[in-house]
Amino acid sequence: MVTTKKVDLVIIGAGPVGLFAAFYARLRELNVVLIESLSIPGGQPQNLYPQKQILDVPGWLGLNGVELTGNLVEQLQQLQPEIYLDTTVIDVKNTDEAVLVETDRAINFEADAILVATGKGAFEPRRLDNELEQDFENHGLYYFVPDLQQFKDKRVTILGGGDSAVDLANQLVTVAKDVQLVHRRNNFRALEHTLLTLEQSNVKKLTPYVVQAINKNSDQTFNLELKATRGEEIEHLTTDAIIVSYGFKSENKIVEGWSIKPAMSRQKFAVDQNMRTSVPRVFAIGDAAEFEHKAELIVTGFGDAPVAINTIIDQYIQNHQGVLHSSSVKIKDGQVQSEK
Repeated sequence: MVTTKKVDLVIIGAGPVGLFAAFYARLRELNVVLIESLSIPGGQPQNLYPQKQILDVPGWLGLNGVELTGNLVEQLQQLQPEIYLDTTVIDVKNTDEAVLVETDRAINFEADAILVATGKGAFEPRRLDNELEQDFENHGLYYFVPDLQQFKDKRVTILGGGDSAVDLANQLVTVAKDVQLVHRRNNFRALEHTLLTLEQSNVKKLTPYVVQAINKNSDQTFNLELKATRGEEIEHLTTDAIIVSYGFKSENKIVEGWSIKPAMSRQKFAVDQNMRTSVPRVFAIGDAAEFEHKAELIVTGFGDAPVAINTIIDQYIQNHQGVLHSSSVKIKDGQVQSEK
């Protein structure tokens, strides 16, 4: 039997932005539900880049995806949230009075508003061609790196030239015996500070080359054949492990099966300055939202959350107090208390 629960706000997506949005909504004393399709919270930083340094959260040095998620979950747990993991929203309908959220579990929700914080949607790594990848994935060839220590004292070759590849090379050079970075262009696409760190490191850069062949030896090492992107020059190298860091393909197909059809821009929810979509009572924040000059940073999503939630309260939950200043409250026993 499916039950329907009435709440103030449903937040869809428990990545960093969704976790903070739920915390801020609880600070505002909203009855909020947080829904996540994965079995653990944290989104891409937790699941794709757990060891990657997070550089766009002010005030934190050396913070990685696992630590960021842990801090946000610990912060949120102070206010005893209602979280549904491993739960998918399969339909959203809106009426003049509420938004109806249907899940694949035995519980649905009737909310004053919903807040979509799903990031860029489903993510899949950009893979090597089948003839290159063969059956090597997770047997010496990797697309995900949950633990840098698995490469301790090994020769590691990273394929890619973007932020993730360069950042990973900078981290691995402190753990691995040898790190080589192969990129099809001479220039790397990464933050200036990250590139400076790369130049000052012992990472060997092989550019501009593409991988032409991968062969595995009887001792489980790999021989890579690299071809210059211009000309016929061939380079050979031997390595213990290969990490493919060509980025990820993201598709926000979350709304395809929904009854509501908000306007989209670049596969994201088009929003105004208050994070409102084209559908009443439906808001989007973080990488799920698109507006002019949007900076795809975690800190941007953190800023989106209070704007959206304060707008929701002002428009749809008008019996609440005005905008909250966190310096005037404290949290005790799961409750928000005003400072005297």
